[in-house]
Amino acid sequence: MSEIIVRPFEPQDRDGVVSVILPIQREEFGVDITAEDQPDLLIIPEFYQTDKGGFWVAEQDGVIVGTIGCKDIGNDQAALRKMFVAATARGREHGTAAKLLERLFAHATDAGVNEIFLGTTEKFLAAHRLYEKHGFVQVEKADLPEAFLFMKVDTRFYRRGVNINSR
Repeated sequence: MSEIIVRPFEPQDRDGVVSVILPIQREEFGVDITAEDQPDLLIIPEFYQTDKGGFWVAEQDGVIVGTIGCKDIGNDQAALRKMFVAATARGREHGTAAKLLERLFAHATDAGVNEIFLGTTEKFLAAHRLYEKHGFVQVEKADLPEAFLFMKVDTRFYRRGVNINSR
C-alpha cells in the first residue's frame, strides 16, 4: 500500500466522497440518512470551497479513503464538517485522521480563521477522543455561534482555537 495523500477536493471526487461517508453513517453507526439528506455533498465546491472554507480528501492508491470539510461561517470562524475515514485507513499506522486535521488547521491558520466548531453524534466515541486529542474542547449547544450550521443528528459540540494557545 502506498502513502496516504491529503489533497483538495476536485469535482470528479464526488462519488468517492459519498462512497466513504454514507456507509460509515448508515452501516457502522445506524444513522438513517441519505446523500439527498446532505445536499452539501452534491455541491462541495460551492458550499465548502469558498471564502475561508475548503474541502479535502485523503487518497490511497487512487481511492478516496477520507474526507474533511471546513465551512466558513463568518466572523473568522469555521465549522469542521464531513470528517470521515474508511475503516481500512483508520488507526495510528495510517494516520489518516491526523493528516486530515493537520491540513484543515494549516488552511485555517493561512486563511485567518480564529475558531473552529463542530457537531457530532454521541455514537462517534472514537471521533470524540480524536477531537479532544487535537485540542477541541466540548461546549454546550448554546455556546455555538449563531451562524453554526446544525445537522439534525448533532448532539455533541466542540470548539478549538486555531492558535492552539487560545483554547
